[in-house]
Amino acid sequence: MRWWTVPLALLLGAGGCAAPVAHLRSEGTQVSATPAVPDAPAPSAARRSPPVDPAELAAKLAAIQPQWPRSRYPLPPAARHVDCRRLKCVALTYDDGPGGYTGQLLDILARHHARATFFVLGQKVAEDGPHTLRRMVTEGHEIGNHTWSHTQLTALSDAGIRGELGRTQGIVHHVTGRWMTLMRPPYGATSRRVAAEARRKGLAQILWDVDTMDWRDRDSLVVTQRATRVTPGSVVLMHDIHSTTVEAAAQVLDLLALQGYTFVTLSELYGGPLVPGRVYAGEAGPAGR
Repeated sequence: MRWWTVPLALLLGAGGCAAPVAHLRSEGTQVSATPAVPDAPAPSAARRSPPVDPAELAAKLAAIQPQWPRSRYPLPPAARHVDCRRLKCVALTYDDGPGGYTGQLLDILARHHARATFFVLGQKVAEDGPHTLRRMVTEGHEIGNHTWSHTQLTALSDAGIRGELGRTQGIVHHVTGRWMTLMRPPYGATSRRVAAEARRKGLAQILWDVDTMDWRDRDSLVVTQRATRVTPGSVVLMHDIHSTTVEAAAQVLDLLALQGYTFVTLSELYGGPLVPGRVYAGEAGPAGR
């Protein structure tokens, strides 16, 4: 288990991560939600301080504790005012990361002053650590929920859907301090039950209208050709876990910029917060898997 995921065990209640806590309790070690105070030598009877009121101490800790984690959370850039009713906007979206090529893709997007939306897998975040997601936030990209393990949600029970979305919500909030408001169901498979759980979690469902099929055709030229067949308001589906997709990114950005497109996040494309549970699929309608 990585060091930064330890607090998440208490947050998510994951069985594997909770084992160390249970082990400590079994050996008689006290586990407290408040920071431990180092032992100090007992004062002499003449200099002994008055006893500390536990309620007063707890109140003081509660007053300052919410401030502790905020200093480590990344700060996003100032919100942009992009009017996609007037501009030619396109939303580039990347699924299934973060992965080994995501940092390279972020470099390319930064050089082109472009913003994108990343639909991340919770287990990939757990493996990758906090750095990549924090960089996404500071560079103005949007992060969406793509479930924990890329399981088809329509094949799960209500509790299974809740777990796949909830665990990913929890880990992304843990490393960025932000709650996601978008989700993309794996394979584009959704249903009334999926929509209901997304609504309870405050997540709008995002599909696409341009599918590069980059998961099947690992050819950067083919990806470039497909990714540039857009219309204003398109949502382009790609995957940052494939090297050929990342290799195509610079040319995709150059070609679309020559056509006058502005690269926006999904919230910028749609002009603000989206309705939880509702399906959005770009101006051209849903397509692909």
